[in-house]
This record gives sequence, C-alpha cells and structure tokens, in this order.
Amino acid sequence: MPRPRSQQSPAGVTVTFAGSGDAFGSGGRFQACIHLQPADSPGPVLLDCGATSLPALRRRGLDPGGIGAVFVSHLHGDHFGGLPFLILDGQFTGRALPLVVAGPAGTGRRLTEAMECLFPGSSRVRRRFAVEVTELRPGGSAAVAGVRAQAFRASHPSGAPALILRLTLGGRVIAYTGDTAWTSAIAAAAAGADLLIAEAYYWDKAVPHHLRHADLVAHRDELTARRTVLTHMSADMLGHREQACHQPAHDGLVLEL
Repeated sequence: MPRPRSQQSPAGVTVTFAGSGDAFGSGGRFQACIHLQPADSPGPVLLDCGATSLPALRRRGLDPGGIGAVFVSHLHGDHFGGLPFLILDGQFTGRALPLVVAGPAGTGRRLTEAMECLFPGSSRVRRRFAVEVTELRPGGSAAVAGVRAQAFRASHPSGAPALILRLTLGGRVIAYTGDTAWTSAIAAAAAGADLLIAEAYYWDKAVPHHLRHADLVAHRDELTARRTVLTHMSADMLGHREQACHQPAHDGLVLEL
C-alpha cells in the first residue's frame, strides 16, 4: 500500500556539472564530472570522474567524501582518471563511507593499474572505507548505492566496452551518452527520461567514435527525453553553442529535476 503523501520521501534530483569539458580542457573547462544529489537519498553519486574532478568538485563546494558511488561510462582518462585521486583523498581525510565504482567490464583491473601507475603501492593500502567495484554489461542492470543503473552498448573504443547509461534515482531518470558515435542505443536509453546528457563534441565535422551536434539534430525525433543538455564540447562546438538546438552545459551549471 502506498504511504500517505505526507509521509513519502521528496522526489527530485539536483544535477551539478562540476566538469563539462572534453579531454583537452577546451574553453578552460574541467573534464567530465557530473554530480547527482537525489532529494530522497543520504548521499550523492557521480556520473564519470575525469582526472580534474577533485578541483572541479571543490570549486563548487561539493564534498568528495560524501559521494557514495561513481558511474563510469568508459575507461578513458577524462572520464575515469580522477578515481585514484578521489580514493586517496578519502584515505587522507578520514573517509568512512564505502565507495562503489560502477563501470564497464574491466573496471576493477583498470582501476588497480591506474592507482599503481600514479601512486605505486596505493592499491594495496588498507583504508577505513571499502572500495567496491560493480561491473556493468550492455543490456544489463544493477542496483548501486540506491540507484538503478541500466547499461547500453556505446560505439567508442576504450579498451573495454564503453557504456551509455540510464540511471533512476530520486524519482527521476537521467540518461547519459558518455562518448559514442550515434547508435540507436542512445534513443533507447533516453526514452522518456527526465534528462538526457549528450555529448556534442563537434558541430558538424565527422569525428570517429564521437557524437556531433549534427547527429543530434538528425535524430531529434527519436530522442524523447523531456530535456537535453549538451556536454563534452570541443573548441569547434563551443564556437557554435549559441546556435545549438539544446542547452549547452558549462562548469557550474545546476539543474533541478
């Protein structure tokens, strides 16, 4: 039986683009790092954690130690490379909250390798908090830190199957392309979502394994999300952002869903 409305948890999600940039800092932007704070959950989660994520979060006054999970779209440094720093920051600041990393098959091995490359011995240090890895496979789903995550296959080689993600949290649905060439899986992940966060790397230049603004225009009728925000923009795309068919993100953009 449903609870009376007065006893139901509030619904909604605050979305903060701590980092909205590409791999190369175009426009002076931080790399991919999107902070999701559901109203009905004690802790926030991240969509991607690029190498610049710690300063990006701190610039926005967002506590890295409160993040319960990181959902990783693929294993390139501008989407994944901040994890060793996030984990070590937790170690040195007395974090106790477990951290779950949910990403493609191979995430656990790549995380260990990244930590050993950047800080030798760091993957074997005992900590006050657990770091758990959940590996997501295209076509599958998992419950992670109170979030339902569905994974779709992206078209973006990264040494492991790249993912398009659909997250359900706070009574809202957020779809995220990560980096990918156009694929019908984008439309499937975004179907009826409250928000689609879509890569728009270039305006109309064809770049392998990436979405262009022109692709989103061509497939606009297939994208049924209530709202679309563009991210991961190159200098070329930033030069056209005033002409974009959807709202461009910027570092510090906050949305209330």
